[in-house]
Amino acid sequence: MGESAMPDPNLPVDGARVLADLTALRAIGAYKTGVHKPSFSEPHMRSIEWLAARLPEAGLAPTIDGIGNVFGTSAKPGPKLLAGSHLESQNFAGWLDGPLGVVYALEAARVINPDSSLRGAVEVAAWCDEEGHFGHFIGSRSYVGAVTEAEIDAARDRSSDRPMREALESVGLGGRPRVTAERGRHVGYLEAHIEQGRTLEDSGLKIGVVTSIVGIWQYRITFSGEQNHAGTTRMAIRRDAGLALAKFCVAIDDSFSVLCGPRTVWTTGRITLDPGAPSIIPGRAEMLFQMRDDNASVIERLEAQLRRMAAEVTAEGRCSVEVERIRTGAPALMDATFQDTIEAASARFADGKSIRMPSGAGHDAQVLATIMPSGMLFVPSIGGISHHWSENTDDADIVTGAKVFVETCRRLLVLAR
Repeated sequence: MGESAMPDPNLPVDGARVLADLTALRAIGAYKTGVHKPSFSEPHMRSIEWLAARLPEAGLAPTIDGIGNVFGTSAKPGPKLLAGSHLESQNFAGWLDGPLGVVYALEAARVINPDSSLRGAVEVAAWCDEEGHFGHFIGSRSYVGAVTEAEIDAARDRSSDRPMREALESVGLGGRPRVTAERGRHVGYLEAHIEQGRTLEDSGLKIGVVTSIVGIWQYRITFSGEQNHAGTTRMAIRRDAGLALAKFCVAIDDSFSVLCGPRTVWTTGRITLDPGAPSIIPGRAEMLFQMRDDNASVIERLEAQLRRMAAEVTAEGRCSVEVERIRTGAPALMDATFQDTIEAASARFADGKSIRMPSGAGHDAQVLATIMPSGMLFVPSIGGISHHWSENTDDADIVTGAKVFVETCRRLLVLAR
């Protein structure tokens, strides 16, 4: 780093303010020690309104667009850095997944934007539906121009099957225009998040400098057999779709373990048997299956194996298997300059206790990386727990992360002069 990018020893990050903001958001839609705020629910909309009301404190003009994204834009001269995350949650889940990055971005804007000695500003974004209630990364993908009106027409809530158009109308966003990126406006995008794993905690580290974000591939695998009476149909002649599915799950684990990469993960997240009665042999069964890796060639190899396995089961004649890919997510590399800058800020405000690491979870940063330089930093998760109401991070780690985040923003704006 050059002299102009050296840290400001008087960086006025207000740790108590950061914690108070996060606590305020935690109180909206509280569930046990976490929150329940699915996209376009009343708690989610109150959280959006909470953010929009605070953006002027940072010299930002608030906008809520027609997909539910929140933007805070600045008229200050000079380079602009975009920062943020999301405000909705998984069902009955944690209080930091998403809001941490939004509050860090807000704090960076409050600290940096009024500083007349620093040219440029931090602009804030809260992306809608990162958690995928209606689709994957719909808010950030809308911003980069990757969501069609037809996709919105077809989108439905995964829990209630409610159409997205109906949800948008119900919260007053129907017919409102969607904001798309003004290419060249931003020097890049920075996002902070809890790690959602145990690498930092187990290593006694404070900051994860994200090097890449995994791609996520999702499949609907359907087994078709023959529905029949559970008491009168002999085992030898059954065409049990549920049994075929169960065997397939075990076969995936056996075969993938020798074909995968060092960080590949796979999950069967939902199994449905039709008709789902104890006295009826399932004639149809369905599993939702997901694979993640930051190497697309590994996923291609595993998908080919998945389809070979399906063809083999079908050829046996008892049940047919159809593999449908329903989601593709390309891996994303984080910008090298952003990584270096996060690491330099960590040296000052986290005693150098940082590590470069890939992200095993998907984030909006991978979408923004398709149109601008992007970076991410992680703070520790207690016990590595996330997507559960017991998710938590120590207050001291939250404050340390805020200081590193704000300093990273400052350095990136200085470098952009």
